Amino acid sequence: MKQTKNIRKAGFTLVEIMIVVAIIGLLAAVAIPNFVKARATSQSNACINNLRQLDTAVQQFAFERNKHVGDTVNYPDDLTPYIKLNSAGSIPPCPASGTYSIPPVGNNPSAVCSLGTTVTPAHIQ
Repeated sequence: MKQTKNIRKAGFTLVEIMIVVAIIGLLAAVAIPNFVKARATSQSNACINNLRQLDTAVQQFAFERNKHVGDTVNYPDDLTPYIKLNSAGSIPPCPASGTYSIPPVGNNPSAVCSLGTTVTPAHIQ
């Protein structure tokens, strides 16, 4: 008597693996640009919020210290008491690695990010 063995090959074919890789690549091609855009937008919003807080701090500082139009503000030392500091004990920086500068009292805006309009979306209030 002859016995036949059923040999079953387990696993995926090359075509099935290629289809899965193609689908993952397509999803990544759609998701990565959206992720980058969302990150840039959130950085811009955080920077604009920081600029608003700095603007308010400059106004409070100038009012309390009787500063006049054209007087300079020593950033960040003069503004530290007027802003909620981050966990490092300093004024929150621009999340996109920009730097803040404070023009003399009376200028509009009272705080400026060095990135300004050089990035999209812009870091201006």
